Amino acid sequence: MGNELIRIEHLSKVFNGSAGRIVALDDINLSIERGDIFGIIGLSGAGKSTLVRCMNLLEMPTQGKVVFDGKNLIDMPQRELLTTRQSIGMIFQDFNLMAQRSAFKNVCYPMEVARVPKEKARARALELLDLVGLSDRVKSYPSQLSGGQKQRVAIARALAMDPKVLLCDEATSALDPNTTRQILELLRRINKELGVTIVVITHEMKVIETICNRVAVIDQSHIVEEGLVRDVFIHPQSRIARQLILPQQEGGPVAFSDSNCLRIVFDGYSSYEPVISNLALECRAAVNILYANTRNVDGKAMGQMLLQLPQDETTVERVKQWLKDHKITFKEETLNVYATNGD
Repeated sequence: MGNELIRIEHLSKVFNGSAGRIVALDDINLSIERGDIFGIIGLSGAGKSTLVRCMNLLEMPTQGKVVFDGKNLIDMPQRELLTTRQSIGMIFQDFNLMAQRSAFKNVCYPMEVARVPKEKARARALELLDLVGLSDRVKSYPSQLSGGQKQRVAIARALAMDPKVLLCDEATSALDPNTTRQILELLRRINKELGVTIVVITHEMKVIETICNRVAVIDQSHIVEEGLVRDVFIHPQSRIARQLILPQQEGGPVAFSDSNCLRIVFDGYSSYEPVISNLALECRAAVNILYANTRNVDGKAMGQMLLQLPQDETTVERVKQWLKDHKITFKEETLNVYATNGD
């Protein structure tokens, strides 16, 4: 077992309803190690939310195993399962806070259910609200909080019973970009400082890139790709991974199906270095940036660009050699690629 915390074996989930038989998950196999920030990404309806809910048996799998900390949850007696669930925190897209309770009382709730002594629960709730940056909003009710503040309360509540893992089901998709960045940074700090393993369910590759070390790509109820985020990011093997990494913009994208295209991956190159300008000048090549998603992290460029190159093969080879000489990762794109328009 090694350092493994969660293992999913041949897990399937079938829903039977008025619309007939729906296979939400089909033969899922995953391993999540202690200390991971593990991402599960897919489009809407792919099965990712059902998968995360099977991890703590909020949804009972139709077949397969969910092994948590060496024990199969499905075989557990109900009382033992309830106790084990205290080690599995969960946060949701819509926060799921109790409107009639203050931030403090929301964080206290799971400790009340577990019959933690009142003074101990009170001290723990105040400690956690301070951890998530809300020590000044202890008495505030959900209606008085912003979306980001509500999610911080939900995170504090999920940490109340000292969980080993935190399951995050689209936890940032209702938030604006700046608040999303703050919440992801908080989750990263919780992982680093408290040692809590985190599972992130999302449809946004940017979320995966920002905090995850490993990722599984789910498509039509199947895991189609899994690995280190960097490997999947640089060398996506599946159609859906390529689509998520290089999203097709809505609103009439311009197609360049017959063009020479290179995807440049920045994974630590100096953000102060004018890479594209230098490439164009030194290679005497006019390049067109079709897509860019880069950010500055501590003076390093992280992200990617999709470049359209001239048709001249000599120029293309010169560009590729320049990138190799400067140790910049790139990959030739042979599929139809789309230029972004708008923002």
